Amino acid sequence: MSTPAPFGRMLTAMVTPFKKDGSIDWNGIETIADHLVNIGHDGIVVNGTTGEAPTTKSSEKEEIIKTVKRVVGTNIKVVSGAGDNETDYSINQAKRSEAAGADGILVVTPYYNKPPQAGIKAHFLAMANATGLPMMLYDIPGRTGVEIESDTIVELFEHPSIVALKDAKGNVAATSWVIKRCGIPVYSGDDILNLPLLSVGAVGFVSVCGHTVGADLKAMLNAWFDGNPGGALEIHQKLLPVFTGTFRTQGAIMTKAALTLMGLPGGHTRLPLVDATDAQIAQLRDDLNAGGVLLK
Repeated sequence: MSTPAPFGRMLTAMVTPFKKDGSIDWNGIETIADHLVNIGHDGIVVNGTTGEAPTTKSSEKEEIIKTVKRVVGTNIKVVSGAGDNETDYSINQAKRSEAAGADGILVVTPYYNKPPQAGIKAHFLAMANATGLPMMLYDIPGRTGVEIESDTIVELFEHPSIVALKDAKGNVAATSWVIKRCGIPVYSGDDILNLPLLSVGAVGFVSVCGHTVGADLKAMLNAWFDGNPGGALEIHQKLLPVFTGTFRTQGAIMTKAALTLMGLPGGHTRLPLVDATDAQIAQLRDDLNAGGVLLK
């Protein structure tokens, strides 16, 4: 595989554990970051959707970067979400992320206001020019309401600071053509499509299920790049219940519940998210058991 993986192959978008009163559990952040390192991650994404970034203050985001970076050291990449639906604010977040010590930024398509492709391109270029950090585009039209079209991705990849794409578009055919056209390093942003995206040239994952099955996902990556697609498929099929169970309700909600079931400090959510119900936790336990996750 000649395409570089600029942030490593195995990354997880980390939750932000909150206490019951809504404050951040800083010890919990340290414990979860250490857990992710110990199960084989190359990088950790903070301040993203799974980290409930829409509900955290800028000062909290900075401290999350510093805390995780302090735990993981220099060998693990810490990438921070810095995208919003207003460009000047997003630039400010990117600069604050750089000052806090992030190794890269993840920038989502502006959401809700549904800009045209010219606006999307201008937004990303402004972000790429704002810092010295490498930048990963994030294409998730199911959340943002608008996709990054293939021509736009190809054009944006010409910028030296735009080094990768987190793909949660759910359109493997479109992603195949983008990879063929420009060779942008693609990270799967949808766990159940991790293996299909590897098959068309993705370089790694930005996972949610990496909290619970990160070691298995790393093994899948190793099997694939070692020329053992059958072994990768076996792991993919084993993990299907976990992929499904983690997103029965909402990824951050169920991941926090899963971490708690594993004896880790998943913590609580901040409104408008709500904690998993007893019935949802019971179903999640069954899903995790079916996928081979060891629970307390």
